[in-house]
Amino acid sequence: MIRTLVILALTASAFGQAPAGAPPAAAGRGAVAPIVIGPPAPVPPQVAIPRPTPAELSQVNDALTKWIAADTSGNKALLQKFESLMKLQPPKTNNAATYTQTQQRIGPRHVGFAETASKGNIDLLLHGDSITDWWVQGDANKAMFDKYFGGMKTANFAIAGDTTQGVLWGLQNGEGQGFQPKAVMLMIGTNNSGQSTAPEIAEGVGAVVMEMRKDFPNAKILLLAIFPRSTPGDPVREKLAEVNRIVSKLDDQKNVFYMDIGAKFLDEKGVFLPDSFRADNLHPQAKGYDIWGAAVKDKLAELMK
Repeated sequence: MIRTLVILALTASAFGQAPAGAPPAAAGRGAVAPIVIGPPAPVPPQVAIPRPTPAELSQVNDALTKWIAADTSGNKALLQKFESLMKLQPPKTNNAATYTQTQQRIGPRHVGFAETASKGNIDLLLHGDSITDWWVQGDANKAMFDKYFGGMKTANFAIAGDTTQGVLWGLQNGEGQGFQPKAVMLMIGTNNSGQSTAPEIAEGVGAVVMEMRKDFPNAKILLLAIFPRSTPGDPVREKLAEVNRIVSKLDDQKNVFYMDIGAKFLDEKGVFLPDSFRADNLHPQAKGYDIWGAAVKDKLAELMK
């Protein structure tokens, strides 16, 4: 496989290359190290993007060329003009479904997670990005965490700014070994929205679920729909809604349980409830975490039996 290099521009906007919640880049030329895209991860068939074989690609494109050449309508010139755009292209690597060590998984936090994992004694694993990471940021948020999870043996391996590929790498490199949780609460993918299509993000989420099923075969996975972000009418909302529609197919009511609680944070116009999310319309505040905890507590209790 051809290995490509991708530079994470950590100072870009949340809709650009840098994931939301990513730390600022250090000053100075060359401060951000290149990230080497890792090998592809297995993807569940429920979310797999159809990819033509070389033979299928050639067959479809040949048929298209012959069809256009035989066209006798007034559209022939237009069809010929855009023929190259209509042809199938060779499949490309979906970075969202690769084992890639992201900037977020480099350094002490990953090392700390791996050490925690190696000690075991974890019944509930929380995983994802800043939305999950910041459950314990500040006293008000931490109070909500303690309210819903204080009596459980929990570990939170979420890191602000991370992506599906970073979670995949972490799980394969120490964060998914050494313990067997009863349940996992997973939400990941919002930070892929600037670089990947909805089907690509869904493949990445599916790959994470598949990796967790391999690492934690006896665990019940509560797969949360990616929370809405921004404001009504923003294209990113529809992209994430499309991701959620695809990944909902992973729910088998046996090992994976999909739950969409996004509407609980919104009013009738689709705007975040007052004081529930920060001004960035992305990260919950204490009220939002309270809504989240209340929405999942009964299901988690059921899954952890």
